[in-house]
Amino acid sequence: MAGIYIHVPFCETRCIYCDFYSTTRPEFKSQYVRALCQELRLRKDYLKGEPVETVYFGGGTPSQLAEEDFRQIFETIEAIYGSESAHEITLEANPDDLTKEYAAMLHSLPFNRISIGIQTFDDATLKLLNRRHDARQAVNAITHCREAGFGNISIDLIYGLPGETDSRWEHDLQQAVSLAAEHISAYHLTYEKNTRIYQMLKARRIREVDEESSARFFGMLTDKLGKAGYEHYEISNFCRPGMYSRHNTSYWKGIPYLGCGPSAHSFDVDTREWNIASLSRYIRSMESGQRAFETECLDRQTRYNECVMTSLRTMWGVSLEEVKQRFGIDLWQHCMDTATPYLKNGKLEIKDNHLCLTRTGIFISDGIISDLMFV
Repeated sequence: MAGIYIHVPFCETRCIYCDFYSTTRPEFKSQYVRALCQELRLRKDYLKGEPVETVYFGGGTPSQLAEEDFRQIFETIEAIYGSESAHEITLEANPDDLTKEYAAMLHSLPFNRISIGIQTFDDATLKLLNRRHDARQAVNAITHCREAGFGNISIDLIYGLPGETDSRWEHDLQQAVSLAAEHISAYHLTYEKNTRIYQMLKARRIREVDEESSARFFGMLTDKLGKAGYEHYEISNFCRPGMYSRHNTSYWKGIPYLGCGPSAHSFDVDTREWNIASLSRYIRSMESGQRAFETECLDRQTRYNECVMTSLRTMWGVSLEEVKQRFGIDLWQHCMDTATPYLKNGKLEIKDNHLCLTRTGIFISDGIISDLMFV
């Protein structure tokens, strides 16, 4: 099986924390769609005939596209790759785009999963982040998607935001649970260097939350969602039983995927490729039939490190048998040797020959993953 990722770079406004490639130039949408479809055609052999199980429209703000844009893209995917195996087709969307009419239009297309970037239900913080919606629109967006017929809705939250308090985070979690989304992703805010929020931090206009508060917020997250019946299947992701994101899980399990659009990454197990992060140059390269991209060949050590880094984040953990078969007895021994102290202190455990984080291990997962890597 394989996946297709479509990067839609358009945003009406730019959020102050986001460092993903995006543009506020909507006049390029038609050219972008034509270029994207051209890339899908040019790269038809990349997945080596593997059936496409998932399609994911990310961004940027994919909900900035119109019905005719989506139809053109889906027609191209159907013609080149087929859709009979595509069990999960996701659209990332901003709450204010999800009107009744837009949600109904999306449901008339092959989409069967909507991922809504809510981030917080605190209006003052949403304004600080330069988000276009407010809390009321976030709630209405989920209502509109339900009324349109969507039975698989994910919402994104961010914690550790400027001025975050226990009560504010508790309110966000309560609101999220009350909306009964099938999936919840919750990420701690990171201050990326090329963002406005990083500049605000350096100018001391805002303050970063301390480590103790961050750990407490994460504990509140796992406790609240666990009690509400959500499975904690990846460090930042929770779902109703069986409703995990198939597409994102393919990243963590090392399943090949084709990434199309400016800045999109692709992975075929042995190599990783990424398109140029410029919409104008991307369009020109597709018009000329000469894709502008870079590539990296992944050696055995790099593939082992990526396997540890991604697999250990999930509830399924690292398959020790797979490590032995794919990477050799020496890296398997390294994995076991470096894992031993954490097995003894209860931060790691072995279940069905899979190395997994325990609840206490999750809190120091970055350090454990770093130690298990081979450098």
